[in-house]
Amino acid sequence: MHTRRIGTIDVSAIGLGAMPLSIEGHPDRARAIATVHAALDAGITLLDTADSYHWHAGERGHNEELLAQALSTWSGDSSGILVATKGGRTRPGDGSWTVNGTPGHIRTACEGSLRRLGVAAIGLYQLHKPDPAVPWPDSVGALRDLIDAGLVRAAGISNVTCDQIHAARAILGDSLVSVQNRYSPQYRDSLPELRLCDRLGIAFLPWSPLGGIARSSLDGPGGPPPRTPFHAVAEERGTTPQQICLAWHLSHSKHVIPIPGATRPESARSSAQATALTLTEEELERLDAAA
Repeated sequence: MHTRRIGTIDVSAIGLGAMPLSIEGHPDRARAIATVHAALDAGITLLDTADSYHWHAGERGHNEELLAQALSTWSGDSSGILVATKGGRTRPGDGSWTVNGTPGHIRTACEGSLRRLGVAAIGLYQLHKPDPAVPWPDSVGALRDLIDAGLVRAAGISNVTCDQIHAARAILGDSLVSVQNRYSPQYRDSLPELRLCDRLGIAFLPWSPLGGIARSSLDGPGGPPPRTPFHAVAEERGTTPQQICLAWHLSHSKHVIPIPGATRPESARSSAQATALTLTEEELERLDAAA
């Protein structure tokens, strides 16, 4: 497994986005645990979660507890696994997602994550989304306080602009090690943020990295999926469009670490295998044009 760096920590070049294991339509617990174990067995050492990854309001922290159980029951050595979690969003139980970036909420959320993960300090704690009702320096300052208190080793921010990255960097300094924004063939609005992270040496973690890549099969319920150059390159390579998409992400910068989700062990293993793909310049030109 190829590795990349988040702050001072080497992690697998592709992580596992664990959200699908806990939100609406999630698999049963046995399959969810098996999916995490398959990812770990395949060499994935970055697990992405959040305290808001759950379905009902009473399940707060479901995903964090799931990962803690998966790690405690895995047969391998989990000391090198980085669990990155997030705080600052809530789910009231009606299917909606809300934002709370107040320092008090962030501190309470972090303490809850620490309990559920069963750790003394969180390796990477990320602010899930800016709260328009709270001054940005106040929310970022709460991350600084968590680091100073020894509850968090490094910090990240998510769903942010270039200006917000610069402002957070001024407050957190080298403790700001990651930015997690949506980026995929379908959604490229965060390309400026990706380029900024590359210049600053900050890890860029694209969430929903497979957006725009439909089923690899040409047939299925609802008719055939869109035909894209990602599918064409996959056929030429004898692999899947999803693996080609992840290899495309990795080609952007050594600081890009995609975190695709998975609900089946087979999907987790397939994503991990994408680190072995190296795309040619001609293939990248075709994929960039399509994206």
